[in-house]
Amino acid sequence: MKTLSENVSFAGMQGVYSHQSTSCQCEMTFAVYLPPQAKKGPVPVLWYLSGLTCTHENAMTKAGAQAWAAEAGIAVVFPDTSPRGTDVADDAAIDLGQGASFYVDATQKPWAPHFNMWSYIADELPALIFEKFNLLQTAQGITGHSMGGHGALTLAMNRPEQYKSLSAFAPIANPTSAAWGQKQLTEYLGDDRAKWAKHDATLLIEKTGYPGHILIDQGADDQFANLLKPEKLAKAIEKSGQPGSFRMQPGYDHSYFFVASFMEDHIQHHAAILHRD
Repeated sequence: MKTLSENVSFAGMQGVYSHQSTSCQCEMTFAVYLPPQAKKGPVPVLWYLSGLTCTHENAMTKAGAQAWAAEAGIAVVFPDTSPRGTDVADDAAIDLGQGASFYVDATQKPWAPHFNMWSYIADELPALIFEKFNLLQTAQGITGHSMGGHGALTLAMNRPEQYKSLSAFAPIANPTSAAWGQKQLTEYLGDDRAKWAKHDATLLIEKTGYPGHILIDQGADDQFANLLKPEKLAKAIEKSGQPGSFRMQPGYDHSYFFVASFMEDHIQHHAAILHRD
């Protein structure tokens, strides 16, 4: 692991690091914020998955998570959104290829050699950060925005024993029935829709749900609502009786101004569960 930068932030440390990934077969960059409490002992960790076109840097610099994480005593990990490099497959569209992994393990050419972000996020990167940083492996939460909200919801519902707390900001909620989803799942996983189901939060809520309380915030003026399908997820939560809060926020759009406005609530949501457990 290489240290690219480290900066004191709210008495903690915001670091950026890189390593050679075996899952993605390329150099991967990620960021970790350690709160000041980590100097005295291991702390819970919150995974933040970013959306289309983003890197580790977007949320690290725009979400305002460090102040609230320092107050709550939890670390935050900001992974990249996809493998990258000149030998990594890509596409001219912003919603496919580099920066647009949809957090799946691709099985189709030309994506399969590198686009294994499900395994990278769930297995490889955790193994690295729990070795290198003062974190509690038994106290992990996960959240994310847009494509990252989709990733957070689907990872947590498939691995509830790993992720003890869950939230999302404006997630891609029903990708098997939306333009943001059908295109990418076909490209990465093929035409067999049965293989798509584990990557659709609405279908997962209807089938298995999540054992804890889910917090979801959605901007009522989100310019991408027709691609996100928030109404499908809200109906599934209501119909299934899933414990959770689906909050439609008047006036807010899809931007990081929206994310930063409710980051405190999400940090507190995770901290209350992770410190309790």
